[in-house]
Amino acid sequence: MASSDASAVNTRRGSLAAALAMLLVTMGAPTIAYAGECPGSGSEIATDRPDVTNSSLVVPVGSLQSENGINTTGRGSEKTFDGTNSRLRLGIAPCLEFLVDVPNYFGRLKGDTASGFGNVAPAVKWQFSSLPEPWNLSVTAGAGLPTGAAKITGPGLQPYLQFPWSHELGGGWGTSGMLTTFFFPANLANRQTTEATFVLEKKVTERASLFVEYVGDYPSRGSSVQLINTGGGYLLTRTQQIDFHVAFGLNRNSPNYIVGVGYSFRFDDLFRASAR
Repeated sequence: MASSDASAVNTRRGSLAAALAMLLVTMGAPTIAYAGECPGSGSEIATDRPDVTNSSLVVPVGSLQSENGINTTGRGSEKTFDGTNSRLRLGIAPCLEFLVDVPNYFGRLKGDTASGFGNVAPAVKWQFSSLPEPWNLSVTAGAGLPTGAAKITGPGLQPYLQFPWSHELGGGWGTSGMLTTFFFPANLANRQTTEATFVLEKKVTERASLFVEYVGDYPSRGSSVQLINTGGGYLLTRTQQIDFHVAFGLNRNSPNYIVGVGYSFRFDDLFRASAR
């Protein structure tokens, strides 16, 4: 799931984010144990939800993964909902996937907030396969196409570049995070927003995990949006997951709360079936 919701400080933040991303990329050089191949069809489902931080893993070649959810958000006296937050991910080659965010509907429950559909957002994601064993890193390049309501999404094409990473700590503990730069060429007030996330996760059983996450959006102009997001997921099967999350705003520019639930599933070996 990725967010869209001054200025020398923010320029330095964007430069630091890019530098950190490049540092992670260069970590593929050491000659110690390597992570090896990207996920295969026998692996457990790894989703881009319910946290804002996306998975550092791509979906297996020939697998189609559907991730879906619904949220309700409170901001002052206003209450809204959005769904189905659907992302479709298809493994098209080893360590490479094509993904698309289906237009999401934003509805009003209370107050005067605008209602309508968001943009369709296609992207390509590539996972680095030669990192030291505890690490995983991917790069995603995509764009929100101007197909939704401008009052919801803003004007024009909205490209983005994203680096999700993860690191296993052992004992069921892990950390992950993501650096994203969103570009808004048609928005004269804010042409760029840098988003940084950090997650601490614990696998509490073979099927269940919990997490706590920091999310910060730093626009080139204006105030930041900062959240603490908590939640977890449960594997119904190797290829099915249910999840939940609860987020709280950390400053006046942020929502008071966001509550959401979701369901994700994966179909494997589609290319093999089509070949037959």
